[in-house]
Amino acid sequence: MFGLFLLIIMGLVAGLIARAVMPGRQPMGFIATTLLGIAGSFMGGFLGSIVSGHSWRLMQPSGFIGSIIGAIVLLWLGRKLG
Repeated sequence: MFGLFLLIIMGLVAGLIARAVMPGRQPMGFIATTLLGIAGSFMGGFLGSIVSGHSWRLMQPSGFIGSIIGAIVLLWLGRKLG
């Protein structure tokens, strides 16, 4: 239970930092920002596995920096596709 709480808090902080770093306005609420950070964590783990050459698992959370980078990539993709 505590691990889930930490995942949510880390996702929120990573999402807030990614939104602050990315130029422009991102109209998102509290829940969307948290989900962005959590998804960014998994995206960061995926990108890290590509760079390192290790196998990727579906549920592989990355570190805090990887979470922020993954969230920035997701924001960028959302802007380009939306």
